[in-house]
Amino acid sequence: RYSSMKDYLSELDKETKKALETFYGFSEGKSKVRRSADEWNSTESDFFKQIPLLKFEDFSRTATDLRSGQKRKIEGSVFHKDSSIVNSGDSNDIIGFQLCDANNSSECALYTFSSGVNAIQEWYKLHYMNIMAQIPLETKERLSYSADDLLLTCFFDGLSCDKRHFTRFHHPLHGNCYTFNSGANGTILSTSTGGSEYGLQVVLYIDEADYNPFLVTSTGAKIMVHDQDEYPFIEDIGTEIETAAATSIGMHFTRSRKLSKPYSDCTETGADIPVENLYNKSYSLQICLHSCFQKAMVDSCGCAQYAQPLPAGAEYCNYKKNPNWMYCYYRLHEKFVKEQLGCQQICKDACSFKEWALTTSIAQWPSAVSEDWMLRVLSWDKGQKINKKLNKTDLANLMVFYKDLNERFISENPANTLVILLSNFGGQLGLWMSCSVVCVIEIVEVFFIDSLSIVMRRQWQKAKKWWNNRKRKQSGKPPQPSDLERQGHDNPVCVDEDLPTFNTALRLPLPQDSPLPRTPPPNYSTLRLETAFTEQLPDTLEVGQH
Repeated sequence: RYSSMKDYLSELDKETKKALETFYGFSEGKSKVRRSADEWNSTESDFFKQIPLLKFEDFSRTATDLRSGQKRKIEGSVFHKDSSIVNSGDSNDIIGFQLCDANNSSECALYTFSSGVNAIQEWYKLHYMNIMAQIPLETKERLSYSADDLLLTCFFDGLSCDKRHFTRFHHPLHGNCYTFNSGANGTILSTSTGGSEYGLQVVLYIDEADYNPFLVTSTGAKIMVHDQDEYPFIEDIGTEIETAAATSIGMHFTRSRKLSKPYSDCTETGADIPVENLYNKSYSLQICLHSCFQKAMVDSCGCAQYAQPLPAGAEYCNYKKNPNWMYCYYRLHEKFVKEQLGCQQICKDACSFKEWALTTSIAQWPSAVSEDWMLRVLSWDKGQKINKKLNKTDLANLMVFYKDLNERFISENPANTLVILLSNFGGQLGLWMSCSVVCVIEIVEVFFIDSLSIVMRRQWQKAKKWWNNRKRKQSGKPPQPSDLERQGHDNPVCVDEDLPTFNTALRLPLPQDSPLPRTPPPNYSTLRLETAFTEQLPDTLEVGQH
């Protein structure tokens, strides 16, 4: 609320108006006459001492100091320089400011802008953050809009709602923001039907006249649809709604799931990321990047940047305690943008996330025929809280609803798993080699299991022989011949327990005291031809000579 913050921002606003008057001849209620350097010197400015505004001529290194009016040679690296030309009286003038290291005045950086509006806003924002960092959080929350001030009407799922359904959280730049259906009280509301009548319908009080003219140049509100466990980065991805209009936002809900390692480099919960989560919400890539930068800010500059949560044991930067923080911040931010800080390499995407696809439509509101009575009724409902008749530019009508209650789920599946790989391998073997699973098992049995059993059997025989010899040596008994005879089967020389094969039997030596094994003679009687006739037939008798 700008009217509540004027006591803190009065000096900064005064110096900003002086800068506009000097550069552009802008003044409130006066003719457009530029101030001279003598007038600046009569009213010394701490803000311009800390960050001097400069006017660069024709992209050269010569700049005119806004406070002193003197020209000087500027040394340092130039950032944010644009080929466009700022229109500030002279078509070749460029507005910017210089930041120098408080410990080494020769280390400086120049920041130029393609528009004087951007230069003034950036300069104002730096001083604004410095001032707000010194005000306690309770005071800032009290000086911002309450939910009762912000809400004029509220409906959800066809039923009335009020400020009890909204949870406050304080944004460093926007002030008090409010989350509907945050679940902080343990209850989460749900809608029963899709369509605009069953969503959230609110009329917001914008109060355009109480805007900070230098910090924000647009009118309206910012909203963001997010999960209860997700932090709302409303400044990065918020949707803007305008005043004097009815904004309808239809949603489609999508749940996405990515495969983790080895298919992608995403993280499930962020527990494997070596960056502390400063937002106390579920992990996301944005949370990791902002937390990583804030940690680097504390380590490098000795204080925390105001626009992000405060780490444990740190404090926000301000001129009094940290005169060098702005130069350090810009240098660090330059490395962050160029991915030299290492945050982009450390932080990873989340494997699972939710997203809402928004479709926005806008209509004029209130209509010309209903404007009179509607503004009267809303002014009466607001009562004595605002002490003025409402204008339609102070109001914004918002409807947020599900187009339908269908949930779309997108998931990644591996193209090849172990089962699919084995199936494809078996199919190719069967097609080209007529090989089946049974064939593969037999090959494994022959080459691995049988080979292993043979090796183990030989090792067992060696161990058994060694053990028997050891027992004989311990007992002092010589080996008995009967022991050798009992070790063979048919041949006493064979000491192997297993039956020899045909080839190994042929190579066995003959025993010394045993007769030579002979092959038994065949039973020739089995070869004798026995005739069935008792007498010889006459035709078989031998015929003599006549």
